[in-house]
Amino acid sequence: MSADKVDRLVLLGSKGGPALRPGGPWPSSSLLEFGGRTIVVDCGLGVTRGLVDAGISLKTLDLIFITHLHSDHVLELGPLIHTAWTAGLPTPVTVYGPPGTHDHWRHFCRAMDFDIEIRIVDEGRPDIRKLVSVEEFGEGLALHSRGLTVAALRVDHPPVTDCFALRFEHGGRSVVFSADTAFFPLLADFAKGADILVHEAMLEEGVERLVARTGNGARLKEHLFASHSFAEEAGCIASNAGVKRLVLNHLIPADDPAIGEADWIDAVRKSWTGDLTIARDGLVVGLSSKKAAGGEETA
Repeated sequence: MSADKVDRLVLLGSKGGPALRPGGPWPSSSLLEFGGRTIVVDCGLGVTRGLVDAGISLKTLDLIFITHLHSDHVLELGPLIHTAWTAGLPTPVTVYGPPGTHDHWRHFCRAMDFDIEIRIVDEGRPDIRKLVSVEEFGEGLALHSRGLTVAALRVDHPPVTDCFALRFEHGGRSVVFSADTAFFPLLADFAKGADILVHEAMLEEGVERLVARTGNGARLKEHLFASHSFAEEAGCIASNAGVKRLVLNHLIPADDPAIGEADWIDAVRKSWTGDLTIARDGLVVGLSSKKAAGGEETA
């Protein structure tokens, strides 16, 4: 199978934050089919359904990367792996994440101990705890295997200190995920020349309505402004990095009826004039030189 057919990014969940609202998008998760590997980046609520809807057999689950341990990025890590296991997962899965990821997985298995033990005995399944390995990483090289290289950069997401942007490289192509971050100029060097930069984005005009809906008021607003990037700032990073395509993702707010795609475009065009994608759940971005059909967007 050719790389053009395999290599793609699927935005499974496009909203920032853990809250769900009727008809709204799901929290953060992405599928990266890259260099023959099936890679999941972040596991917010809805990741399992998103993968199935994207045509992925859960039995092919391979690599999982967690950028940080906020719930909208890790809440469905355990349920995803467990569901894949009950679907007949035959091969090992490796989870890469920041410090604390091993404890997160271990505590999930302890919570599911009854179910795991009874399925091993009653259904003859392998021990899920031996099928999954967890590798914790810091800044620097996180993985080099079968031509795939993954590097991590610590970004600015207070009060979380272990939050990492990720750069995936294979066969001369590269995809960078910003993770959650305030405006962080060093990210431009990290993303230099990438085929795709997936960068979080926030619109200031939607924040007041968002905090009013959640009820956290000034404290939540203070956190958002200190820990996340405005769309125009994401455009600055993309411009300084010279990437081929910018994908705005982890949108804040993502479910405000008064804000449409045109508002995101207007904001980011103040600093970015190149190829642009505004995320929505299920959107496919191909790493291909050919224009794809069926609504797929190509880099």
